[in-house]
Amino acid sequence: MRSPLPDYLTEVAEACSATKGGEPASYIPELAKVDPDRFGIALATIDGEVYAVGDAEHEFTIQSISKAFVYGLAVRDHGLEQVLAKIDVEPSGEPFDELSLDASGRPRNPMINAGAITAHTLVGEPDTAPHERVERIIRLLSDLAGRELSVDEDVWRSEVATADRNLAIAHMLRSHGILTDSAEEVVSAYSRQCAVLVTARDLALMAATLANSGVQPVTGKQVFTGAQVRHVMSVMLTCGMYDSAGDWVSSVGIPAKSGVGGGIIGALAGQAGLATFAPPLDAHGNSVRGVETFGRLSRDTGMHLMKVEPPARSVIQSTRVVQRGGESMRIYYLSGTIGFSGAEFVARRLSQDPPEHHAVVLDLTGVHSVTDVGRRMLLETARRLRLDGHEVYLVDTDDVIPDADPGDGRRLPLLADQ
Repeated sequence: MRSPLPDYLTEVAEACSATKGGEPASYIPELAKVDPDRFGIALATIDGEVYAVGDAEHEFTIQSISKAFVYGLAVRDHGLEQVLAKIDVEPSGEPFDELSLDASGRPRNPMINAGAITAHTLVGEPDTAPHERVERIIRLLSDLAGRELSVDEDVWRSEVATADRNLAIAHMLRSHGILTDSAEEVVSAYSRQCAVLVTARDLALMAATLANSGVQPVTGKQVFTGAQVRHVMSVMLTCGMYDSAGDWVSSVGIPAKSGVGGGIIGALAGQAGLATFAPPLDAHGNSVRGVETFGRLSRDTGMHLMKVEPPARSVIQSTRVVQRGGESMRIYYLSGTIGFSGAEFVARRLSQDPPEHHAVVLDLTGVHSVTDVGRRMLLETARRLRLDGHEVYLVDTDDVIPDADPGDGRRLPLLADQ
């Protein structure tokens, strides 16, 4: 059986590709050259499964998405209290490149350029050389992605050549004693951080690392502590989408960070990391098709942060084979509340380890409830098992999946408790 997730993401990509408007970032000449029709979506679970469609393997520069991770690195290096002394965490309600400071001279948050430039200088020790700081940041981003990343030299040179506003911000920060290094050296190094090449697949795994309490899902490396992740994701939620953050929280409800390279990441604790790549940007500097895609994913999968699900690994409690009427049946005992991540786990388990028996039983006796998306995904899994030649049955004494029709006109037959 093939998991329904790739087909679902393909359907979302096809629907959202029709979204028009916006244009690639033009104030950085190299970014203006990108193909505006490129579009990729990736989803990574907290146990390392990655689903990717479209241009999810195409490399582009990380840009401001790096701000969230570098801020986390500054906190990791110096502790939260010391970082808060230099950077506030209040939403600014202003564009990302505003010369925005609070009354004490601190940048208002680490997701706008003033705060991100400050966070960059807090990586390592006070005497860390600019090139060493950049190497440390690239090492961090590589650890999060699970592979070695590199810098797009052309984009870096293009950013440095057009960095007048960031230079103005850096000089302003120096005038308040927030920065002590040369403004030119800091902006050059910060621009190099933004020019690191990634794919949507990389970004989904980086976001999944946050969703997995700081543990990279594939390599198992502990990149951040749970406390560090909690703080970073909180700031992403309130400040990551700049002056459209309030609308994002209300309509999408996923801690996120965007970049003018066309990427957006989202991390939902205990569930998954999401990423999109689509270069045309709206007036806020956020990917137009990316915003549309995240809204669709949030609505379809119930991933709004106000909806809480148990860990997906707990959904399949056990499995065994029984004899019934001379026929062998493989029974999967499910439990808990099944939402998107739980249903994905069931679909993946049946896809990667197909049942060898003709008859398959999903025993829902231990299931408290099934969300709408969980119901649809379980029924689609049953439909695909049928297409593979299996007979599929339910044990559902509490009727947690009423009207269990997978869409082929034949309801799943019910069995007594097994």
